[in-house]
Amino acid sequence: MRRILFLLMFLGFSPFAAEADDDFIEEFAHKWQERATRTQASQPKWSVPMVAPFPQLAQVYRTAMIRQETSEGHANWNFGGGKGFNLIPFANTQVDILPPGYVVHGDGGQDGIGDTSLLVKYRFASANEQHGNYIVSGALNWSIPTGSHKNGAPSAVLTPTLLTGKGFGKFALMTSLGGGLPTSQTATSGRTIQWNTVAQYHVRKYLWPELELNSTSYVGGTRDGKTQMFLTPGIIFGKFALRPENPKSRLGMVAGIAFQTAVTSFHTYNHAGVVSVRFAF
Repeated sequence: MRRILFLLMFLGFSPFAAEADDDFIEEFAHKWQERATRTQASQPKWSVPMVAPFPQLAQVYRTAMIRQETSEGHANWNFGGGKGFNLIPFANTQVDILPPGYVVHGDGGQDGIGDTSLLVKYRFASANEQHGNYIVSGALNWSIPTGSHKNGAPSAVLTPTLLTGKGFGKFALMTSLGGGLPTSQTATSGRTIQWNTVAQYHVRKYLWPELELNSTSYVGGTRDGKTQMFLTPGIIFGKFALRPENPKSRLGMVAGIAFQTAVTSFHTYNHAGVVSVRFAF
């Protein structure tokens, strides 16, 4: 019961704080939220992209539904999309806990869960829209091979990534460069170089149309020398306040849709539709 009350207080539902009768937990949740607000105040207020990694620090729960169509015309679904909790536990730091999605195959493969991921991101430098409108961050992702029935990588993968962004009024350009480093079985899986670029524009208050370029190059393994690239237009709606009567509340909802299309001759799937729902807190 105390855990449930703590979560409700953390999300800003103050009426439950009195019921908890625990000053320590209430103060902890209050300081955490204040720290997150203070940390985000010194960076641009761009929307989290639909697919690509992002340089800004966010405190949000994300989930996604992805429908991939293969070259043979089969549809594979991923419910969850490997998204999860993005948290700001310390100044300039984001920690992600990303449970596995559930993969449903239309291509004859066995359904099952994917891999679990943990990520730590540190923001090296940033300025909000009034003082420079830029950000530079570094991240390290650890993918844990929890996938069932070959619905994940054969080994753990470490992915260090450099992420940057620069805003020009309502237009923002974000880019990231990372490398996937398997801890074993590299002769089969090889290594990857992941490059993503996002062009995003803020229309009025709630619309964020964007265009992403998502690229993966393979070094070693069975796909050595190959590169696949997707062009991903999308639009994000929000953030819509869930407690508009409280100006200090961080609770909000964001939703988005995107469509990926392969633009290289080599690709592991033809195209994909993506639906994303996020709850900021």
